[in-house]
Amino acid sequence: MIQEILLPGHLYLGVLAERLHQTLIKLTKKLRYIKALATSKSSDNKLCQGIPKNMEICHVPRIDMEKNTYSLYPGLYLFTTPGRMMRPVKNLMTQQTEFIGTMEQCYLHVCVKPEEFVENKTSHSELYPYSFMSVVACLTPFSEFNQSPRNMYQCQMGKQTMGTPCHSIQNRADNKLYRINFPQSPIVRTKIYDHYKLDDYPLGTNAIVAVVSYSGYDMEDAMILNKSSFERGFAHGMVYSTEIVELNDKSFGSSKGKIFALDPRYPKLGEKLDKDGLPYVGSIIYPGDPFYCYLDQNTGEYRVQNFKKLEKAYIESIRALGSDDGTDPLNKVAIMMSFNRNPIIGDKFSSRHGQKGICSRIYPTEDLPFTESGLTPDIIFNPHGFPSRMTIGMMIEFMAGKSGAIYGTAHDATPFQFEGGQSAIDYYGNLLKKAGYSYYGTESMYSGIHGRQLEVDIFFGVVYYQRLRHMVSDKFQVRTTGPIDVKTHQPVKGRKREGGIRFGEMERDALLAHGTAAVIQDRLLNCSDKTTEKICTRCGSFVSISKKNSHLTCLLCGKNDALSNICIPYVLKYLVAELASVNIRVKFDTTQARITNYSVEP
Repeated sequence: MIQEILLPGHLYLGVLAERLHQTLIKLTKKLRYIKALATSKSSDNKLCQGIPKNMEICHVPRIDMEKNTYSLYPGLYLFTTPGRMMRPVKNLMTQQTEFIGTMEQCYLHVCVKPEEFVENKTSHSELYPYSFMSVVACLTPFSEFNQSPRNMYQCQMGKQTMGTPCHSIQNRADNKLYRINFPQSPIVRTKIYDHYKLDDYPLGTNAIVAVVSYSGYDMEDAMILNKSSFERGFAHGMVYSTEIVELNDKSFGSSKGKIFALDPRYPKLGEKLDKDGLPYVGSIIYPGDPFYCYLDQNTGEYRVQNFKKLEKAYIESIRALGSDDGTDPLNKVAIMMSFNRNPIIGDKFSSRHGQKGICSRIYPTEDLPFTESGLTPDIIFNPHGFPSRMTIGMMIEFMAGKSGAIYGTAHDATPFQFEGGQSAIDYYGNLLKKAGYSYYGTESMYSGIHGRQLEVDIFFGVVYYQRLRHMVSDKFQVRTTGPIDVKTHQPVKGRKREGGIRFGEMERDALLAHGTAAVIQDRLLNCSDKTTEKICTRCGSFVSISKKNSHLTCLLCGKNDALSNICIPYVLKYLVAELASVNIRVKFDTTQARITNYSVEP
């Protein structure tokens, strides 16, 4: 009888696995229910005792019904270790907030909005529709109206703004710190701005923007700045830098017996340095000015170091420092400087919708278009930036910022708030219409050049613009002559070393395609490592020429009657010498070369 009711082995195991799977589902639901109750402050249920609020309950099913695949390691995994990434969601079974981890989230069905709820499947929902986004992503207004890559671009550029990094700059010693001088609170803002108190650390300026193709300087994502706005302080910024000067710097040995002091032999130094040999706080220091002075008491010598930066700086603060172990007090100072960085042509700007561009011209305000009320824009944005980028959220911000400026109120631009009811465009369009403006956010404008009315109405509003840290003053590179590499005699690379700009293979190909051989020779030879070497026209070698009995002789031929001068890149000589060191001889055919006869030394 027993053998008759027993199932075959593989079927029997399958039944056991299915029963175990159902048991784990029930256990998971029970544990999650108890955990959710423990989260509630009003709950005093004894069941909740011993269940941590941050426990991660991850049930990996045996079979994924959606994908019809088997799991590699099915089972129930519980994690209570500290330091795990957790985030809050709403448990639909208990209607309480529950913290879930990264592993269990993969096997949970979390809906973003109520209409995404699926019966017997969805277990959790987001606390707010925008909770799935990061903090930086939540700062983008009306982000649900934008193409998703634009929102991701803004997430990156939001970290590159010249904003308000801190309120303790005078106590810091950052190598580089960016700050905008006259920031503003955005008129169009999300709830995250208030939640994280971002008004204490503003990131940009409310700019009046006109969407019009004007003068041709606004093409290819470039933008025009109003010169009067610039002169009033629009987007002005500063860069803070700290230089730590050590007396035991390797360039001048140990700090024993060395102190900061002013050289009394040069009274003019007192105009730039104080009695300690350091610059005055609040003074302006120019390139080449005395930066600091110290006295070597062992030798009695004063040494003055000049300021090596390429732009003038303001001395913000000077602090005396000592070694960490306290054995060498006051052996270095931290000099904090600030550099003015007002917008110039080539500096980068961006709206909060991934619409980045550089300033192509600072235009006189009298030449800019103006409205019937005489208002001129701070920024001119080219209309070609909208069709391909599809940043409709920026268009809505135009209208929301304009109506907010008219009524004197800030507008909530949190994503997903206009779903199911009145659209955002209707809402802000009606506000503008109520104030006497066009429902579509457009205005009639007049040319600043000839004063006549423009044929079409111009989209005109207020947008919060960010100035980014990518500035021409930090990146421009100009060089005529400068340091060269010792081995190859070619220009060194790097802006800090006053090096040259790389002229690579693609640049060479471009010149070849244009047939400009003389330009290639100029770039790759004359302006690089041009040198004149003596070559033996008989054996075709220039590494074998040496002095013998005070006469230049080819060591291979043993004669000196076939020596001539030839113009080559110095790196070629270096290459031939390297090959010669491994017994590879390079022979040059000089029959077609441009050589000059060489007079043999007596």
